[in-house]
Order: sequence, then C-alpha cells, then structure tokens
Amino acid sequence: MPTAILTGQPVPGSSIEGDLRSLGFDVRSATDVADTETLLAEASCDERVAFVDARFVGHLHALRLGLTDPRFPLAAVPGAVTAQPGAGRTALTRELAREISACDDAPNDPGQALSAVAVDSLADRIALALDADVIGVHRPELGSLTAAVPADPEARDIARQAVAAVDDEAVRLKSAVKSRDGFFTTFCVSPYSRYLARWCARRGLTPNQVTTASLLTALIAAGCAATGTRGGFVTAGVLLLLSFVLDCTDGQLARYSLQYSTLGAWLDATFDRAKEYAFYAGLALGAARGGDDVWALALGAMVLQTCRHVVDFAFNEANHDATANTSPTAALSDRLDGVGWTVWVRRMIVLPIGERWALIAVLTALTTPRTTFTVLLVGCGFAATYTTAGRVLRSFTRKAQRTERATRALADLKDSGPLAELIGRVPVRTPGNSRFVPALESTVPLVVALWFCSYGSWVPVAFAALYVLSAGAAVSIPLTGRLDWLVPPVFRAAEYGTVLVLAGKAEVNGALPAAFGLVAAVAYHHYDTVYRIRGKAGAPPRWLVRASGGHEGRTLVVVVLAALLSAPQFVVALTVLAVAVALLVLTESIRYWVTAHQGGAPAVHDEGVPA
Repeated sequence: MPTAILTGQPVPGSSIEGDLRSLGFDVRSATDVADTETLLAEASCDERVAFVDARFVGHLHALRLGLTDPRFPLAAVPGAVTAQPGAGRTALTRELAREISACDDAPNDPGQALSAVAVDSLADRIALALDADVIGVHRPELGSLTAAVPADPEARDIARQAVAAVDDEAVRLKSAVKSRDGFFTTFCVSPYSRYLARWCARRGLTPNQVTTASLLTALIAAGCAATGTRGGFVTAGVLLLLSFVLDCTDGQLARYSLQYSTLGAWLDATFDRAKEYAFYAGLALGAARGGDDVWALALGAMVLQTCRHVVDFAFNEANHDATANTSPTAALSDRLDGVGWTVWVRRMIVLPIGERWALIAVLTALTTPRTTFTVLLVGCGFAATYTTAGRVLRSFTRKAQRTERATRALADLKDSGPLAELIGRVPVRTPGNSRFVPALESTVPLVVALWFCSYGSWVPVAFAALYVLSAGAAVSIPLTGRLDWLVPPVFRAAEYGTVLVLAGKAEVNGALPAAFGLVAAVAYHHYDTVYRIRGKAGAPPRWLVRASGGHEGRTLVVVVLAALLSAPQFVVALTVLAVAVALLVLTESIRYWVTAHQGGAPAVHDEGVPA
C-alpha cells in the first residue's frame, strides 16, 4: 500500500487524512523532520510515497492528480509531493536528507527546527529542491481545482470557500474526455461515454477490461458481417459503433481514475487496428457469400490505411523534438486552428477513427460491402493526399535541425533487414544526402513491372533486386534530408503493394485472403515498432527484424515465389509465410509488453488525435 506522510502541525477538523485514505494511502504523521525521515525509511521501497502538508486545503481530485498518476516518477501540487519506486524515491530521499542537514546547521533549538516545518511547507520545499536539481517534477494542470497550504485561519476560510464553489466531480468528468479529438467523438460519443466510464470506475472495472470488451464486440460485429445477410450487416454496423463507444470509454476511464499502464496503452492501440482490419475481413467474407469478391478492395483499404498511419508516425517522429521550427506552413496551420469551424472541418476531412468507423458502420448497415470499401478507399485516399501534401509543404519550408533521436526513430521505422544491412556496409558514393528520391526511384519501377507483367514472369525479380539495393543505400547514411521521413512509408507501400498485386495477378481462390493475412501480420510488426518508439522503449530487437527478413527481404521472397511457383502453390506459400511472420512477431511483442508491464515500466498514454 502506498504511504502518505503528513508533515507540519495538524489542523482540527481537517479532512486531509480521510481524503488520503480514500485515495488508497496508508497515512502516517510526522512530528518533525527527523521523524519524517524515519517514516520514509519504514515505508515499502516497492510502493509510492508522498509528503503532504497537514494544513492542505483543496479538492480531492487535485490530490488524486498530484499523487496517484502512475505516468510520472515525481509529481507535486501545492502542499504535496510524491515519488514512485526507483529513481523518484531515490531523489526524494536525497532531498529530505539535505533538508535535515539544513536543519542541523540551524541553531541547536528543537523548537526552532519544528517551527521551520510548521511555518513553511516541507513538501513544497522538497518539490522546489527537486526542480533546482533539474529533476522533472510533474505538476498537473489544476484549472479551477484548488490546492493550497493556508498560512492563517483567514486564508484557510478563503481556500475552503474556493473548494465549495467548484464541483470536484464535474471537473473530473470533464477532464476524462480528451481535450483534442475528432468531431464525431466529441459531439456524438463523449457526451455520454464519460458517464459510462464513471459507471465502470465505480464498479471496479479496469480500462484493460473495457478495451477487451471493445475488441470482443468488434469481432462479433465482424462475424455478423461475414454472414452476408442484410440483418447481419445491420447488426454488424450497430455493434461496430458500440465497439467504438467502448473504445472511447476505456481511455476516459483511464483518465477518470488515472489507471494508466504500459500494457493498457499497447492493448488500446493494437486492438484498434485488430478491430478495424478484422471487420474488413468480415465484410469481404460476407460479400463472398453473396457472390461478390471484394478481397482486393479489403486488402487495398488495409494497405492504404496502414500507409496513412506510417506517414503520420514517421512525420511526427521526425519532427516532434525538432529545434527552431519556423515553418510558415506550420504557422498558417496554427492560425487556422484558431478559427472554430476550420478546426472541425480539418479534423473531419482527415477521417480520424471516429468518423471512419461511423462511415463504415452506416455504409455496412445500409449498402453493400463493395460500396463500403469503395467509399472508404476514396475518403481515405483524399485524407491521405491532404495530410501528406501538407506535411511535404511543411518539410520544404521548415528551418529546423533534425535531432539524433528523430533520426534514430526513422532508421527504426525503415525495418531494414539483413540484405539491406549487408549492402549498406559497402562503401558507395551517392549524390546528395537524401534517401527519399532513390527509394522512390526503385519503388515505382517495381510496382509498374508487377502491374504490367503477367503472373510467373521473372521481370519483376530484377526490379525487386533493384529495390533491395535501394534499401541498402537507405541504411548507409542517416535519414536527415527534409523529405527522408517519407522513406518508411514508401517502403511500406512497396512491400504491401507487391503482395496485393501479385495475389491479384494469381487469379486463384484463396490468393487475396492469404495476402490479406500476410499484410496484416507484417503491418502488426510495423505498428508494434511505432508503439515501442512512442513508449520510449526503442525499436524491436534486431534479431526479430533479421529473422522476419526486413521489408526488402520479404518483398524479394514474395516476388521470387511468384516467379517460381504455380498460382495454387503461391497461395500455400503466402499462407505459410503469413503464419510464420505472425507467430514470430506476435510472440515477441506479447512477451515484451507483458514483461514491460510487470517490470514497472513507466505508464504511457497517447493523448493525440487518433487516425
């Protein structure tokens, strides 16, 4: 159980001790600074510990925000400071020792030493000392909430009036909703899903349980779509919307109850992709039952959506910590964000997850799978063009130096395998310092050759070899060019597009479903790479990337298999490759995230606009 140590003179009638117990703390009282040190030493090293001024007056949710958020090793609000086990606890102990040393240097008067604690807040002094040591102390935005240490009865009365004037629960409910979200989510889901989140919190449900419920609901929706009946399609649309409501609820529950976790963030992000792509497969199966083969459209939608995400991830990772960014395009975007209606229009046209799932659900219920995929491809294609064009313009006009961390992230996102590594070791002089143009120059001919050559032709193999050489060149130098953040998306489009085109050229039953499975497995690996980078855990281990072949190795293998094997044999080969890649990446991913969660890795939570 976490420990809260009350310091300073107790105040009759104060509710601070009960408030701390309601937050799950074991409350101890310290009579002086030395006693504080003793109680700190007695507190479990595996649990959170907090120093709270006994005179504290404020909202319960202010204490909750300051003392229970698992994402930060050190956090503070006026009158309270907390530390988690590990580095945070070590820093807190060190600053308390310095405080005791300062008291020892004062005149040897026990009454004066005790007075120092009573007059000034020990928690605030330690928090300031931690800041002075350049140790990051998180200070949550309290807004209208009150957190204060009144110095006299008059100030205490004023603070109590401020507490009574603000509805603590209303603020907590409002803060459970993302400050930045899509139009559909903001106006059609969040107004009621926040109350569902509170209902879940009061019944002891966790965000991970709600996330799992959302996944199961979406899988049932996919199963209903796979029936191919009108009733099945209507039910699937309704269940998909319900799944999205639960998807919003799990994040709101995490914010409402501050139940953030590394595992939860991974489950939320991973299940979103699994739900959407499983629904695509369900629609394709349902259409097949009705005699309409839309597997190519389903696979195309998955490829487009995944490439869109890679564009988003690569651009954000390349620029999130860039210095001296003075892009006029970015300045124009900021000005547009200051006009209410333009904000919502821009958020809607990029088809974030809320708008996209609502579109899919409505079209599924009212139209056919072919219409659903066609509209989805057109909408996502427009959104991808809009966002990518804007980011390219920013890249041309920005004046910033890409940091080493950003360059490392782009290198990890490339997913270069052993062939690229081997070729990259060869000292070859290449013009310029950008890898985007060479990557594009090798990708376009490969796609063109695949498109115009018949199945079984050896011509694409030569272009695939050129693609491998380009992948090696991309490894040889850092991706520091203005447009080099486009290299990972180009490689994703080349690999996924190769599988899609060759499966379509095979013109045999099962080819496109097998290709769908292979692209889904590889896409999971690429998403997992992004989530690890976002969680500041680095990329997947090199042995995994090498064992899975890297993007260039898998592309070359698929092209060679299409040249060597008959169409039915190619289907079997794609299926085996899909299963092998899925088992490899899923096993390592699950092992990593479960271990990170059990090992107490810092909790993370993505507050960005979902795409």
